[in-house]
Amino acid sequence: MNKTDYGPGAFTVDIFKAALANNTFRTALWTGKHLQLTLMCIAPGEDVGVELHPSTDQILISAEGSGVACMGYRKDHLSWQQPIFEGSCVFVGAGTWHNIINTSDKPLKLISVYGPPNHPHGTIHETKAIAEESEHH
Repeated sequence: MNKTDYGPGAFTVDIFKAALANNTFRTALWTGKHLQLTLMCIAPGEDVGVELHPSTDQILISAEGSGVACMGYRKDHLSWQQPIFEGSCVFVGAGTWHNIINTSDKPLKLISVYGPPNHPHGTIHETKAIAEESEHH
């Protein structure tokens, strides 16, 4: 898969095929002024990491694998937890602490839509460690 951010121009893609081909922790596939589409690959036993987007809504769609979606209004108390599996769609409202945990023995392939964009145009984080390091700077 070509790892180019195609936004904000016109673009079409077989999103599930693209998600299944993605092996990076996070790749921005399309970034516009008001929306962003990223692809994620969460390794077995790993998670996205507890995070909060104060002004951004997010939708996560599972293309492959299974896990648990966790949410709450305190970082240390994600009281809402639901299993996710292929085809699951998780809605995260702005200001909600959340995490996605891969509980399976194969990669969890996710499609993530942010409104407005949450990452710089062209973002590619090969690994979770790289993503965490870039977010601290």
